[in-house]
Amino acid sequence: MISIRQRKGIKTTEVSEDYAAQEENVKLENKLPSGCTSGRLWKILSFTIGGTVALCIGLLTSVYLATLHENDLWFSNIKEVEREISFRTECGLYYSYYKQMLQAPTLMQGFHGLMYDNKTESMRTINLLQRMNIYQEVFLSILYRVLPIQKYLEPVYFYIYTLFGLQAIYVTALYITSWLLSGTWLSGLLAAFWYVTNRIDTTRVEFTIPLRENWALPFFAIQIAAITYFLRPNLQPLSERLTLLAIFISTFLFSLTWQFNQFMMLMQALVLFILDSLDMLPAVKVTWLYGIQITGLLLVCVLQFLNSMILGSLLISFNLSVLIARKLQKNLKTGSFLNRLGKLLLHLFVVLCLTLFLNNIVKKILNLKSDEHIFKFLKAKFGFGATRDFDANLYLCEEAFGLLPFNTFERLSDTLLFYAYIFVLCITVIAALAVAFHNLSDSTNQQSMSKMGTCTIGLRPEAAYNLIHTILFGFLALSTMRMKYLWTSHMCVFASFGLCSPEIWELLLKLIHLYNPKRICIMRYSVPILILLYLCYKVYQIYAKRSAEEVHALLTSFGTDYVILEDSICHERRHRRGCRLRDLLDIANGHVSSPSCRVRGDSTWNPKRYDGWPRRE
Repeated sequence: MISIRQRKGIKTTEVSEDYAAQEENVKLENKLPSGCTSGRLWKILSFTIGGTVALCIGLLTSVYLATLHENDLWFSNIKEVEREISFRTECGLYYSYYKQMLQAPTLMQGFHGLMYDNKTESMRTINLLQRMNIYQEVFLSILYRVLPIQKYLEPVYFYIYTLFGLQAIYVTALYITSWLLSGTWLSGLLAAFWYVTNRIDTTRVEFTIPLRENWALPFFAIQIAAITYFLRPNLQPLSERLTLLAIFISTFLFSLTWQFNQFMMLMQALVLFILDSLDMLPAVKVTWLYGIQITGLLLVCVLQFLNSMILGSLLISFNLSVLIARKLQKNLKTGSFLNRLGKLLLHLFVVLCLTLFLNNIVKKILNLKSDEHIFKFLKAKFGFGATRDFDANLYLCEEAFGLLPFNTFERLSDTLLFYAYIFVLCITVIAALAVAFHNLSDSTNQQSMSKMGTCTIGLRPEAAYNLIHTILFGFLALSTMRMKYLWTSHMCVFASFGLCSPEIWELLLKLIHLYNPKRICIMRYSVPILILLYLCYKVYQIYAKRSAEEVHALLTSFGTDYVILEDSICHERRHRRGCRLRDLLDIANGHVSSPSCRVRGDSTWNPKRYDGWPRRE
């Protein structure tokens, strides 16, 4: 959020893209006194410290998750076959292709086995590289063959350590995104802490390691960070090109590693469409992002042997329709408020019709029916009619594709994340509505501009993008529980950005008539620090929640030398939630507010995901 001061007849987006202003800034900087050198040194020092913290917090998160996995399964003390069995359901299937490539006498024979596979589907020979997103297993197997690590590291450890290493990249990308939005690395630190303390709802990598989302989401986070930087005004040409390259590479890798890539990027395209229609993003940059999405997806299509499902995706049809509709409606962003509103509604109708038309044409040409079950599932899920389709009903019966359980918000509230998120969301939504209304008004009308003078409420393009992003992915998570990991991780970023943003506090303090520049500085640093201290205040009792010091004092008072952790207690299933031993201990200790032995409605719980208590320490 930032104050926007406009001259008559000049649009905000045009001002933000005016490179002449850059040259003036450079000239002014050259004229600044030598005392500003200390300010530059402070910036360099802050950048160095912030960057170091980002790398450390990423590595620590990776080690933490790997330790949880080891403690949960005792992975280093079980046999090789038991380690492989620990990769359940489709996780084991994906790992088997990595193992198949390693066991092949040559790389060419390994590729041939994947391209002509007759083991995965009974009585059929299929091309796995076309049907599944397993290029990551192929790449990892090649890397393991090439690197001189066979004597020191077993294949399974190379596989899981790579995934945990990607988690370090994931957390670092979240950290950087929050830092870019707020202007302080303290925001990134808070985002990373929230991600870790809400681990039950932000990731499931430690017990479903080979899942496609664990490969893809780190690249998705990098893409969001790069887009956030790209949408900043007045970027230098070289910085802009390098950022576009980063966006393209991360988009391509995200698309290559997850089968749901096109649906997630369709959500992103909708974010861009909304903001572009409301004149809150530069049109040129939006066009670049549309093009990158299409190019990245087409490149994946080529690598997957012209996968027809990609060619018939809604994303490609939608992006092409938006670009065509732009050409047809050249005067979309001119006129009075009602005039522009009418044009926007017409634009939306044109884009929708073109999307459906192009998509149907492509599917008829390719005779594509492989994704019909997805639309039947969506139709049945949202109450537009029942379906007899087996695949669609299979999805409907899966709890992971049901609504997000309400107790998710209880857990997120325990760490203050949900409260902070709602606080920031409300303020930024108000600012976005004010900016949208201003942009849709006749900004070229001299009389109205003379009356308005200035617009004191604004929203930076990168903040606007992250706002609409978190709203749309929030709706997705609420409707489909499996997609919550896309939302909760970004929730950490968005909430921490708002609490450390000077613009958020400036607007709030002005509303309550307590505005003071010093107060802004105090609030944007003190509130995050207090929350960090609160998050560090909680560790755990053996079967309940106690600090390590309390546990040690309790055990030594009884002369205890060893502690035996019993799985039957940790993974107890005989009693309902609220009546198990660990639940009763939490109630007795005052860590759970309700003392009743009741079912809390978490139908998604299983002992591998719920981590209110430690496994083996």
